[in-house]
Amino acid sequence: MKEKLFTRNFMLLVLGQVSSLFGNYILRLALSMYVLELTGSAAVFAGLLSAATIPTILLSPFGGILADRADRRNIMVALDAMTGTAVLCAALLLSEQRALVVIGALLVLLSVLGAFETPTVQACIPSMLTGDNIIRGNAVVNQTASISYLTAPLLGGIFYAAFGIKPVMYASVLCFFVTAFLECFIRLDYRPAGFGGNALAVAKADFLDSVRFIGKERRDILRILLLTALSRFFVMGVTLVGLPFLVRTVLGLDARYYGAAESVLAVAVIAGSMAAGVLAGKVKYPAASSVGIKPSRQSPNACKQSLGSLLAGIKKGGLSPMLAAVGLCIVPAGLAFLLPAGTGVRYAVLVAAFCGMQIAISMFSIYAVSMIQQGTPEHMIGKVMAYTSAITMCAQPAGQMVYGFLFDGCKEAVWLVLIPTGVIVCGIGVAVGRKG
Repeated sequence: MKEKLFTRNFMLLVLGQVSSLFGNYILRLALSMYVLELTGSAAVFAGLLSAATIPTILLSPFGGILADRADRRNIMVALDAMTGTAVLCAALLLSEQRALVVIGALLVLLSVLGAFETPTVQACIPSMLTGDNIIRGNAVVNQTASISYLTAPLLGGIFYAAFGIKPVMYASVLCFFVTAFLECFIRLDYRPAGFGGNALAVAKADFLDSVRFIGKERRDILRILLLTALSRFFVMGVTLVGLPFLVRTVLGLDARYYGAAESVLAVAVIAGSMAAGVLAGKVKYPAASSVGIKPSRQSPNACKQSLGSLLAGIKKGGLSPMLAAVGLCIVPAGLAFLLPAGTGVRYAVLVAAFCGMQIAISMFSIYAVSMIQQGTPEHMIGKVMAYTSAITMCAQPAGQMVYGFLFDGCKEAVWLVLIPTGVIVCGIGVAVGRKG
């Protein structure tokens, strides 16, 4: 019998994520606007955000250890309650005189809490779902994030303009507390091992075990992880840096066109997530359950067998075509700037090409994360997902920096950036398929 996707546990997790992400997005928007009004510099807030990512990168492995050793439901409840409390304290302490100090401290604290929350949430999905439903579950979570990203800035901006910074922060506090309340009713079958004895010694042993697991025992997982990070390097660099540069600077269009492009791209991400969920049972690689073992009970040998089947399916219809499609979508954007064409045509081709890229990379990311989850034993999934988060988080700013220099250097011939990038990404996808 086909297992149900929207179980009670999963519904509570999704509703909690909707509330949490909405609160997070309106908070970031309000803080950025407040700092901009206060200092007149967008670079100040960008610098604060960049500095705040460091704790997440450094602490994510420890967040993974905690997710595998403690009750994941209780971790999520505690973290969201602490996040709400931190935002509430920041709102009470906020004033123009100490705004940068308070906001900087808040962003760092949220980064620390995020290092523990992200691997915990990602580890919960395979604890709640099995087989193709893991892919569908990841797709649903990705859709909720995209929808929140699409709607929260608009509503947050209206709310901020009408009432100011503190009411937006209080609304964000309410969102985090609602999330913590919903998570209280989640019930997971997973029985954590606990720390027992010297917590530092246990954490050290877990860290070494997870490094050995990924680096030596299961290089197939490491390969998928690195492939995900590599795709993030190219796509985030081209999208986050290239899109505003191409629309505003190269084409000379105003902010309305850029805002419209961003909105269409957000819809494309949602479409890609929906496609990944719909095609979960049709993409040609078997789920972990195809070996007859529930993921939470998998032994290392069973996990190796199931992931071996997954990897064998990469070149039949899994990650390779999706990654190649990402590259193929970038090439037309470059050709639009190489061949003679008007501004309107170039803008239309650019938006269409980037939409195709977002659909493909959204599907790629969902399948890649699902494959890692399905191929990892239950007692290590938190740590492995933490590495996935940390490595991809490092790849994104690196890609933004590289493409910032590339677009600046090729301002008069941006096709020299776009077309080679598309060819490289497509080549990587083809190479992975042949080697898969």
